[in-house]
Amino acid sequence: MSADPSLRKVVIVGGGTAGWMAAAPLAQRFERAGAGRCEVVLIESPDIGTVGVGEATLPPIRAYNRTLGLDGADFVKRTQGSFKLGIEFKNWGRVGHRFFHGFGDFGPAIENRAPWQHWLRLSAVVDGLPSYEDWSTATVMAHQHRFTPPVEGPPSAANAYSFAYHFDAGLYAAYLREYATARGVQRLEGLIVDVELRPEDGFVQAVKLADGRRIEGDLFIDCSGFRALLIGGAMQSPFEDWSALLPCNSALAVPSERLGPSSPLTPFTTSTAHAAGWQWRIPLQHRTGNGHVYCSHFISDDEAAATLLAGLDSPALDTPRQLRFTTGRRKAGWVKNVVAIGLAGGFLEPLESTSIQLIMDGVGRLLQLWPDRQFKPHLAAEFNRLMARQYESTRDFIALHYKLTERRDSELWRYCAAMPIPDNLAHQIELFRESGRVAIFDPDSFAEPSWVSLFLGLGVRPASLDPAIDQIPPEALLQHFVRLRQAIHQTVAAVPDHGDYISRHVRAAPL
Repeated sequence: MSADPSLRKVVIVGGGTAGWMAAAPLAQRFERAGAGRCEVVLIESPDIGTVGVGEATLPPIRAYNRTLGLDGADFVKRTQGSFKLGIEFKNWGRVGHRFFHGFGDFGPAIENRAPWQHWLRLSAVVDGLPSYEDWSTATVMAHQHRFTPPVEGPPSAANAYSFAYHFDAGLYAAYLREYATARGVQRLEGLIVDVELRPEDGFVQAVKLADGRRIEGDLFIDCSGFRALLIGGAMQSPFEDWSALLPCNSALAVPSERLGPSSPLTPFTTSTAHAAGWQWRIPLQHRTGNGHVYCSHFISDDEAAATLLAGLDSPALDTPRQLRFTTGRRKAGWVKNVVAIGLAGGFLEPLESTSIQLIMDGVGRLLQLWPDRQFKPHLAAEFNRLMARQYESTRDFIALHYKLTERRDSELWRYCAAMPIPDNLAHQIELFRESGRVAIFDPDSFAEPSWVSLFLGLGVRPASLDPAIDQIPPEALLQHFVRLRQAIHQTVAAVPDHGDYISRHVRAAPL
């Protein structure tokens, strides 16, 4: 080995959202490295379609884009994007019921205690107290179909929320591809037909393409999707099947026409529960994304397609596209000199828009733990520990939607109500149910307000609360909540309509 053990060449196997989200920050890092830069090559085949990993995101994607130096308005225009303040859930807890998971808390802390704790205490003694959602700026704004970014300055109703994006995943991948190739990433077209391992240690030496080319590398990033060509094939990392906890195993996706100007452009994703799964609705500037995630054990594909098409609010632009999957993750996402990013490392159904988040965090952790050619095992061990914690916590957050249902009207919901759950999730449910406290097992995943949105939205009311909140007289507490609610509603009333905001600031060119 030469005196300099730095990586000389990184090979990304697969394009799509995962491949180009991995390539872009590497391009940025090594663009500044001068003569000692690491070569980055991405191999993708036009003969292999991409899944398109979801069109809805979580707020941290703004930090990812900002780190790359992307212009926010240009990004939204180029991806036909819209803004997302949260997710509306219909028919989940019970048929006819709806609740909202907004991005942000329910007001400032009161005496160092979470505001929703005080709301729960007050709701027990004040008749007709508005819903806890009325103290979420994101939720109130979403219900009124309004949007503007949070303002800078001291804490107020005008910045007590966050937001994410809806966008066309294919356009986003193309946008990042342009960014990455402009900064030196080499794109190769070809179909990988073989993986060559080093005989002395089993590391990947090269991948071979159908046309005879042989591509060597030091580090291989597996973005090959469900095929998991390197991590599952060459490295034989076992797959943990989580379908007993997340039973949906199929999806049908179809775009529909953008609703006319008289219809609101909703600044949120909609998830509507059906008898054997749930349907998403994601509004973009040029169309609406729709899909039906379901369990094929409880419904036929034809019935699932009929349910999807019947639930559209505008004419379909295509026939539904089928996707099969098994929820779960690779036991180890980093093995030797292979790191899996995206679907190659695991898949959790898109109920809370976590697919792109897991890609982003996987890439971020790889950059933080960047190896040299010695590939010290402790780096892979730490990456695998952090990713396992995030996958498991996210899995449990998604499973919570199913487990807490009051529905018993179909086989799926009866199964979910009775299904065994992991000890950590059982602890989280019982802790909140008994004491109104929230246990967070992964600080990098969903925060306390998100868990509270799910608990309260699905009908869980704590048997008792933190005794410390009893110190404030109810009359003073009510005055505080009245003032806060007024401030939120006054702030939101001055915010433009979501569609108007897009027209004025980020209107995309027609495709």
